[in-house]
Amino acid sequence: MRWWGVFCRVGAVLLGLVTMVGGGGGSGGPAAVVVAVGFSAAGPEVVGPGPGRVWPVGDRSALVRRFDPPPTRWAAGHRGVDLASAPGTAVRAAAPGVVTFSGQVAGRPVVVITHTGSGTPPLRTTYLPVAGSVPVGTAVSAGDRIGELTADSGHCPVDCLHWGLLRGARYLDPLALLGTGRARLLPLDPP
Repeated sequence: MRWWGVFCRVGAVLLGLVTMVGGGGGSGGPAAVVVAVGFSAAGPEVVGPGPGRVWPVGDRSALVRRFDPPPTRWAAGHRGVDLASAPGTAVRAAAPGVVTFSGQVAGRPVVVITHTGSGTPPLRTTYLPVAGSVPVGTAVSAGDRIGELTADSGHCPVDCLHWGLLRGARYLDPLALLGTGRARLLPLDPP
């Protein structure tokens, strides 16, 4: 499909311009960078760092495994990031929102926060394996404790929090919420 290649090339150029051009921060230093973190037939998904966002465990957790989006929705990939942390560690909301799920998924404890005012559909962050301590429907601020990390065998080579970010059914890089994600280029032709 010729139009797809043109669309992707134009999108890549625009993304490059957005990441190189910044607003004045007043300090003379580099401006905040907007990071593309997901993709679909509709084009790149862009999420930039925002105020009032925090690391869900620690100040700057050790990254065990990066976001690695699959080439198709059903293919293998890593749909989030793994942050090294010990069982019992307090897990905090990375951004303000509402707890929309706290329970078991495939035998693992999961907490989901929907971030109102983040677009349509709204962004959602997922935290697992986390034993939730906040009831569904509770509004939380960035940094509020939402539960504690539980032991999980098999997902990581060390104990870790798996932290995910979604918009609708599209997985995105949660590090972009903190301004630490990385840009991804789209394929020239769809698979």
